Amino acid sequence: MDIIDRRELPIAVFDSGVGGLTIIKEILNILPQESVLYLGDTARVPYGAKSAGTVKRFTEEAVSFFASKGIKMLLVACNTSSSLVLPDLSGDYGFKILGVVDAGVEEAAKVSRIKRIGVIGTEATISSGVYERKLKELDSDLQVFSKSCPLFVPLVEEGWIDEPESYKIASKYLKSLKDKKIDTLILGCTHYPLMKRVIQYGIGEHVALIDSAKAFVKKVREVLLSDDLLSRRDDKEYSFYVTDEPDKFNELSELFLGAAIGRVKRVDLKECNNVSDFNKV
Repeated sequence: MDIIDRRELPIAVFDSGVGGLTIIKEILNILPQESVLYLGDTARVPYGAKSAGTVKRFTEEAVSFFASKGIKMLLVACNTSSSLVLPDLSGDYGFKILGVVDAGVEEAAKVSRIKRIGVIGTEATISSGVYERKLKELDSDLQVFSKSCPLFVPLVEEGWIDEPESYKIASKYLKSLKDKKIDTLILGCTHYPLMKRVIQYGIGEHVALIDSAKAFVKKVREVLLSDDLLSRRDDKEYSFYVTDEPDKFNELSELFLGAAIGRVKRVDLKECNNVSDFNKV
C-alpha cells in the first residue's frame, strides 16, 4: 500500500457560491504550487438570510464532502459559515479547518488610524456579532459599527456589479456607516470585493477597504509552513464543484479570476462519493 504524502493533498475551499473564488485568486498568487479543491453551494446561495441551524447543516454536508476526497486543510471562505458554524464544528476530520473572519479582523485593527471600524456582511454574519467581538478582543478601545447588506450577494451572483442601480443601493446601505466617520471598512463577505468600486463610491474615498482574502491566504501559508504541509510539486491540480448548473459559475469565474476555468462538475452533496474529476491548470 502506497503511503500518502499529505503535503501533496489539495487545499479545500468552501463557499456558499462564487465568492470564494477571491480566495482562489490569492492562492494562485501566494501559494501557486498548491492543488485546490473548490466547492460552491450555488443551489442554496445566499446563506446570509438562512437560519443558523440550516447554515450548520449545509456546512456540515460540505465538510463531509471534502472529508471523502482527501484534503490537507479546509478554508471556509463563507463568512456566514465562519461566523455561525466554525466555532462549534465538531469531529476529528484529520485536517485543520480555518475561517476567513480572523484575518480580516487582524488587518482592520492594524490599518485603522482613529479606531473607528465599519463592518458590512450578510444578515447572519452581522447578527452573529463575530466581527465586533473579535475586534474588541484585539483592542477594547476600537469602536465598531456594523451594517447588513443583503442585496450585495445576489447582485454579484447576477453579475450586476457596475450598474447604476448598484451604486444607488450601496449609497443607501452605507450612509449610516459614513455618518459614523469610520476610516476602515471590513468587507465581511467574499462576494463583496467584486463590488469594491461601488462600495468605495458609497462609503467615500478616504475609507480603507479591508479585503480579507489576501490576509487569509497569507495566514494559511504560515500554518502550512508550520505544519510542514507546503507542497513540493511542480505541477498542480484544480477541481471545481458546484451544487447547481455549472455554466453560470464558469461565466462568473471570469469576473473573479480574469478567465473562465473550463470544466466545472455539478455534485449532489448527499451523494458526494460519486464524483471525482480534476482540472489541470
